[in-house]
Amino acid sequence: MNTKKIILGAGLAVVLSAGGYYAHSMKENNEFLKTSGNSILATPTSYTGTTSATAPVDFGKAAEQAVPSVVHIKTITKARQVAERGDQNPFGNFGGDDFFRKFFGDNGRSFSTPEQRASGSGVIVSNDGYIVTNNHVVDGATDITVTLNDDHKTYKAKVIGTDPNTDLALIKVDAKNLPVMSIGNSDNVHLGQWVLAIGYPLNLDVTVTQGIVSAKSRSIGINTKAAAPVEAFIQTDAAVNPGSSGGALVNTNGELIGINAAIASPTGSYAGYAYSIPSNLMKKVAGDLMKYGMVQRGYLGISMAPENLDDAKKKELGINDDVNGVYVAEVDPQGAAAAAGIQKGDAITKINDVTVSTGAQLSEQIARQKPGDVVKITLLRGSSSRTVDVTLKSKMGAFPSQQKAAISPLGAELSTLSKEDAARMNIAGGVQVTGIKDGGIISEQTNMKEGFVITKINGRQVISVEEFKAALNNVRGNFQLEGKYPGDDETYYYGINGFGK
Repeated sequence: MNTKKIILGAGLAVVLSAGGYYAHSMKENNEFLKTSGNSILATPTSYTGTTSATAPVDFGKAAEQAVPSVVHIKTITKARQVAERGDQNPFGNFGGDDFFRKFFGDNGRSFSTPEQRASGSGVIVSNDGYIVTNNHVVDGATDITVTLNDDHKTYKAKVIGTDPNTDLALIKVDAKNLPVMSIGNSDNVHLGQWVLAIGYPLNLDVTVTQGIVSAKSRSIGINTKAAAPVEAFIQTDAAVNPGSSGGALVNTNGELIGINAAIASPTGSYAGYAYSIPSNLMKKVAGDLMKYGMVQRGYLGISMAPENLDDAKKKELGINDDVNGVYVAEVDPQGAAAAAGIQKGDAITKINDVTVSTGAQLSEQIARQKPGDVVKITLLRGSSSRTVDVTLKSKMGAFPSQQKAAISPLGAELSTLSKEDAARMNIAGGVQVTGIKDGGIISEQTNMKEGFVITKINGRQVISVEEFKAALNNVRGNFQLEGKYPGDDETYYYGINGFGK
């Protein structure tokens, strides 16, 4: 039986690996806002009792501590008119052209999406109304309401910022003296540790379940719509279900150690494993969103060798199975790693003295940094060990093997949309088409006009030219561009056929 990796969001779950989609404290002081650089300090817990080796684990105090800080989030995505310009309808060849015309009109160019209602969970991280949840809980929502646990008051919420790369979002309600979740250190989480999952699954009232940590730094390949996904999940067998997204994973002290985000299931509901975003990564992302409205991410400028390489590829890269590290498959010539002398075939074993043996562990450590931060990297080159200081850069970078997927075949000139223009269009960002060349793919296959702002490729969000290039490198054959024109609320789709063939 295939196991489906599911983003928990709202009453319906999104399945990303088995074909298609399922429709889916106590203190009032605001410690969360105290920062050191870009790092958010943990809120001290008011309960730090310990359990002896023989006494049963007491979950009651942890639940009492944490439950008031977990909220119920409900979203509405209003019905909207979307249009498709070009020769391809947005559903490809599904049902044929006659099927498309029957349901969406003779011209096959415009249709309406129905209103969608969904629900999820969130965690209060400041007493003046900041709440952390998952990006997929609020993505695209036109109306967000938050219901508190203690007095069941309901507030309208606004989105402060989102980060598709980590699947985190920060929203805010206009309220004071809210119960703040105590934030623990996810680096101290260990296998076999008891944990509680708290949220609003299946549109029920707040629900608490228990389990143990069964893995750390687990990557499950679910965040496919992000340009530079970071997956380093805490895996647990605490029962969570659709609607638990954005809820809390807490330890027996009632401290937040993770934000619940996904489950692995053959059915779409809980069947064994749940995945949470570590609290230390959450603190960095939420702190950036609170301060800047977007994540300040530093990039190392390498591509990592996959962990399932065949023997021939391992030999090409000089990979030694006895080395416990992350091998460098490629280096961006203009990136931070290249400037520090890191080379293809090096095995990175530590980041700032923290041991890394998988790509997920390395990605999490780098994702906690910002551009300009200097990180100490320990690596093996052949049999010799060395340590280098790397100053992280703000751009994701490009690698030699990616040049064959340059933008030029599309026949378009592109620029990153400014923050001001993005705000006027009510979008997170995008890539604006500033020129279309005759004879290019876009000119030949679509009716796209200059000024169009690309926001997604095959459903994957892009907010910069660098992210567009990275997304383009992952598509071949047929794909779809989605976006808007300035001053037009409609969403447009353009189909591209035979790309890269």
